Formats: sequence, C-alpha cells, structure tokens
Amino acid sequence: MASNTANAVSYGSSRLADYTEDVTGERGPVDLPFALLSLLLLTIGVLMVLSASFARAYYDPSNTTGGNATYYFVRQALFALCGVGVMFACSRFPMSFYRSISGVVMMVSIALLALVLVPGIGEKVNGARRWINLKFTTFQPSEIAKIGVIMYFALLICNAKEKMRSFKYGIMPFVTVLGIICVLLYVEPHMSAIIIILAIGMVMLFLGGLPLYWFIGGGTAAAALLGIGYAIFPYVRDRFSAWLDPFSDLSGDGYQIVQSLYAIGSGGLLGKGLGASLQKYLYLPEEHNDFIFSVYCEELGFIGAMLLLALFALLIIRGYWLSMHVRDRYSALVGAGITTHLAMQVILNVAVCTNSIPCTGISLPLFSYGGTALLLQMAELGIILSLSRDIPEKR
Repeated sequence: MASNTANAVSYGSSRLADYTEDVTGERGPVDLPFALLSLLLLTIGVLMVLSASFARAYYDPSNTTGGNATYYFVRQALFALCGVGVMFACSRFPMSFYRSISGVVMMVSIALLALVLVPGIGEKVNGARRWINLKFTTFQPSEIAKIGVIMYFALLICNAKEKMRSFKYGIMPFVTVLGIICVLLYVEPHMSAIIIILAIGMVMLFLGGLPLYWFIGGGTAAAALLGIGYAIFPYVRDRFSAWLDPFSDLSGDGYQIVQSLYAIGSGGLLGKGLGASLQKYLYLPEEHNDFIFSVYCEELGFIGAMLLLALFALLIIRGYWLSMHVRDRYSALVGAGITTHLAMQVILNVAVCTNSIPCTGISLPLFSYGGTALLLQMAELGIILSLSRDIPEKR
C-alpha cells in the first residue's frame, strides 16, 4: 500500500499536473477542519506553557524573567498571535510562489547553518552552538533547514520526473544537499536535527519514486553515522545509558527522564487538574519546552493525553488527505513532507517523554516554548492551507 501511495504521488494520475503553473482556475477557501484543528492545538499549547512555566519563571536564578511568573506565557502568547497571522498570510500565497522560492529557502538555510558556527553570532549553550541571538529572541537555523529540505526536494523531484530512478538525477543532488546540511549540524553538534532532516529527506525520496534498494543502503549509512556519533560524542553515549537504565543514575544523566516518568505516572487516569502539577516546581528540567507533554499528562491524566494525541492524529490525517487531493505534484509532495515532519516531531517527543527512545531534545509542535520555532510551524501549516485552496470542490 505504501509503495502504491508513493507511486501515486511520484508519477501521478491523469488529474495530477507536474507543476503548479499548470493548475488554473479560481482558488477556493482554506480547509476549515485543518484550520480549526491547528488553532485548537495552538490554544491548548499556549495554556500549557502558562501552566508548566510559571514556577520556573517566578524563581529564576539568572534573573532573565525578573521574577515575572507569566514571562514565558506572555511571550509565547504574543508569538502565537503573530503565528496565526503568519499561517493565514501563508495560505494566501499560491503554491507556484512557494515553488519559485524553494531554492532560495534552501540556500538561506544552509547559509544560516554556517553562520551559527561563527563565534559572536552563534550562541553556545551546554557545549552546543545551535542558536543565533536576535537580541529579542533566539532561533535555530535547523528549523528553517527542515522546511527548506521539503520544498527544495519537492522541486528537484518535479524537475527530474521519470529520471528519479537514475543515479545522476535521483541520488546525487539530494545526497549533496543532505551531506552539506548534516556536516554543518554535525559540527554544532545537533544530532536530533540530523536524524529528523535525514528522515524527511528519505520520505521525500520515497514519495518521489526512488527504488527501494537505495533506502536499504541509506538506512545502513544512517546506522553507521549513529554508531560514529555514539563512539565520538560522550553525551550520546550518556543518553543511551540513561535510556537503558535511567534509575541507575538518579542524580545524573537519568535525572531528567526519571522526573518525566514520575510526572506521567502520577497523573493517573484523570490527572491532578490543570495547573496542579508538582514536577514543574523545578523538579523536571525543560518542563515548558521538551518535556511539556509530561506536565500535560500529570495534570490531565491518561484520558487527557489520549485526547491530545487524537487531535494531533486528526490534524496529521487531514494533512495527508489534503496532500492526496491536490491537482499538482509539487503541492502533493510539499504537503506530504510537512505533514510527515509534524508527525515525526510529535511521535519522537512523546517517545522521549515516555523513555521509549533516548533523549534527543525534540520539541512538541505547537506546545513547546519557543517563539521563532512556533512561527515556522505556523508557516508550515499555512502552506498546507494554501494547497487546500487548490483542491476542486465537489459540486
């Protein structure tokens, strides 16, 4: 079934045009279910930032917040409001516009990844130089690289058409781009971003119709890179050890995941109630960022967690549905790529919080604190709303 889906997206049927310019006619309204699900998840996410962050914001030894308990919430709410505007603004641009700027987005993301390595421009935190300081906020260029890979790979696939099965057109351009990005991320280092970008690239190539044996080779190479990272970077080995037996080092590498498990377990079936989490009182690190799902589970319980995951599942399913019903190949590839990116981030974040995989530092979309990351996520959702406007309405 997956192979048939890939071939359908890659080679198209009689209703799929190769390029967005081939699609004519007046654009329709945005897809209402996808827009409402996006806004609902965003609203819940902002409220959870308030609940999860006020204790750390009030007691801040670095005096970043000035003792203001609503510091993180106010900033996230402002970025969320701007994000709604960004989402609907992006929905107004036709997909032909995004196709025309795909190469520019890719080049800008690579330039920013190189710029973040420059001392004085890139900000170093916990031994990693991943952020560019904009004075009023910071952002990770890797977030732009993710959407850049999706847009640029979709463009290359459309240009290659039936040549995707050849090494020159179906392998070399994609491997070159991924290689440059992964080398820059490796220097930072940022292993979680490497994993996500490689996974996005492989999904795009699969949808583009690349033969299966290339993925077997790519999977082997990815496993080798993971082994190299395990051998070279001590923090990677520490995270694997903490994943396998977090309770063996309660005050060290296992501390964070143990506190996350305490939060999730103590929530029980119905939770302690919104705002009633105990782990957020400086027990659980990154409680308003990477581990906000753990606080959510503690406060709203198993049932609340299942409802949240159901909302994300509906958003992801709707994103794939819209991608399968557009009239051009580029839009289908971009929509499927963005939806896959969203799905991967949700799955990986929940897996980290529940100790199903080693801690990777992956945020929960629309929930984790981070202004520029939120704006980029809303822009991605806006692009899906844009392609939804080109789906023919049933009469």
